[in-house]
Amino acid sequence: MVGKLKSGAAAGANLVRLIFRSPTRIPIVGFAALILIGTLLLMTPAATTIGVLKPVDALFTAVSASCVTGLVVVDTGSAFSTFGQIVILILIQIGGLGIMTMSTLFLLLGGRRLSLTERVVIRDTFTFSGEHNVAFLIRQVVIFALTLEAVGTVLLFPRFMAGRSILEAFFFALFHSVSAFCNAGFSFFSQSFIAYREDWLVNLVICFLVITGGIGFLVLSELKQNFPFDRRTWVRLSLHAKLVLAVTLLLLLGGTLLVTFLEWNNTLAPLSVPDRLLAGFFQSVTTRTAGFNTLPIGQMANATLFVVMLLMFIGASPGSCGGGIKTTTFASLVVLGFSRMRGWQRPQIFHRTISAGSIGRAMSVVLISFMVIGLATMIILITELGEMSHPASRGKFLELLFEVVSAFGTVGLSTGATAGLSTAGKLILSAVMFVGRLGPLVVAMAVSRRTAPRYYYAEEAIMSG
Repeated sequence: MVGKLKSGAAAGANLVRLIFRSPTRIPIVGFAALILIGTLLLMTPAATTIGVLKPVDALFTAVSASCVTGLVVVDTGSAFSTFGQIVILILIQIGGLGIMTMSTLFLLLGGRRLSLTERVVIRDTFTFSGEHNVAFLIRQVVIFALTLEAVGTVLLFPRFMAGRSILEAFFFALFHSVSAFCNAGFSFFSQSFIAYREDWLVNLVICFLVITGGIGFLVLSELKQNFPFDRRTWVRLSLHAKLVLAVTLLLLLGGTLLVTFLEWNNTLAPLSVPDRLLAGFFQSVTTRTAGFNTLPIGQMANATLFVVMLLMFIGASPGSCGGGIKTTTFASLVVLGFSRMRGWQRPQIFHRTISAGSIGRAMSVVLISFMVIGLATMIILITELGEMSHPASRGKFLELLFEVVSAFGTVGLSTGATAGLSTAGKLILSAVMFVGRLGPLVVAMAVSRRTAPRYYYAEEAIMSG
């Protein structure tokens, strides 16, 4: 018996050493533990109003909330009790800020010093260099999040007072404020914010929260340090901040124009001209990672759905609550392409050269992301359609691809196909959400054997293009 205990303890110690050997494995284990706890809590009778959830539905909801995605298989507002909704809210908040952020915060509050591994993970999550003090970084992240969520709650509160008690209206405002800032997309309304599509205050507050939660805490910190803004503010910003702000602005404007133009006589037809522009802007903002909608996604034109998928694939910015390949990844490859077209050997923008390491990482992220989406789409086509012929399943390919891209970008927009998925399909989307939240490159690095080659072979050129 003693021998078995010793061998079990040794196995546990080896497992802990294996996990902490690579800092990239810590968030994976943390998110997995959060999802497990959330699943168990959502399976309790007290969490729902429709009886005990199926394990796969509880798991899917826990993954979607923890990975701040917003895809749902049961209605959040009617299927869950207040206790269940609070569980989802906590999962969103922890998942949005990150496992290491919350755990490190509690350690700092308890007066414990951080280990080297913990410092590495935090810095890799929120900044691209080791120039920032970890304790300062954590405080900034938490202060930004709680302050902006509080502002959103106060502004949304009056709009949710109609027909509700003060406490209920406050909870509605708090839930949607946290969900918006964390880019989660969960809503108590079965049709998201379609009923509020002409309410400018609700739309603009949600957009403000989504944008601030999606540009990254490092950029927010730089903007705070340079406030109030003047003519020299732009010069003082880092290249990272400039790329994030420039790409975010271009995607917001481009997305607004495309969605408005493509849906002008379709889903936007019942609205006035100002409200059409508002709805187009709202959808452009939330499409990239938040997942709220004021337009019926399932009724959009195919061209609009394609544009939406591109925006979901790009996603938010590094160090934020959002998913996707990230704005800086997209910008790095675009700058590389234009630089090569102009005959430049190095990618240059804003009087700076993007490092070779950043370009290599961007290419790796995009390549792995395509592989994840392609593999998941192929498997889910098999599980949901089997050997069904194309004429019999016309339109299903676009719908299932849309759900996969939405899951990978942790967006949460849906054409309506998610709720009808099989158990295998829900598990596949759960895995895609997990990879999308942590980042495909992080997951690949965590599961790979990081051994450097001892030698290199002779170099030889090949034809390409």
